[in-house]
Amino acid sequence: MKSQDIWIQYGKQLLSIRDNDLPGRPLLRILTAFLFAWMAAAAPKDASWAPFAYLEGEWTGEGSGQPGEGSGGCTFSFDLNDTVLIRKNWANYPATKDRPAFAHADHMTIYRGEGRFHAVYFDSEGHTILYAVSVSGAGKEIQFVSAAGAPGPRYRLTYQRQGEKELTLKFEMAPTGKPETFASYITARLRRK
Repeated sequence: MKSQDIWIQYGKQLLSIRDNDLPGRPLLRILTAFLFAWMAAAAPKDASWAPFAYLEGEWTGEGSGQPGEGSGGCTFSFDLNDTVLIRKNWANYPATKDRPAFAHADHMTIYRGEGRFHAVYFDSEGHTILYAVSVSGAGKEIQFVSAAGAPGPRYRLTYQRQGEKELTLKFEMAPTGKPETFASYITARLRRK
């Protein structure tokens, strides 16, 4: 019988169990594989990600602002061996007397580089925004701010933790030529699903 390797990732280490290292002991092979899988799941994330941990999961909410009243939600999930945090966001705006109903979707990847956190944002309207990310208030506020020198408006997205199951979101824009004059565009309240 040809030997097979069982590969299990534990933190940044890749461990293997060779199938023929445990001959005639199928139960022991299964238990060993479960033990390594449990160890991999229990491996701690890089401590620098701790302020972002409470975001992980699915959130729903309602908001208002320049696009109008709307509802939607987002998910946050760690990916690529916990080296990035992915946010997938969606919002639905009902029709009004001035415009038809519409939906918005976006994707943001938060990553660590050069000793700091950054994010890149893409949406269904074709926008791409590069953000610098900061954490303040003992991790209760996470803010994403685009560069002041970039062409077009400047953007600021702020999440504030309101307990274990609630967040507030504020998205602001500063007009071209006035990079510090932020005005509210959307405010929302999110609840953990």
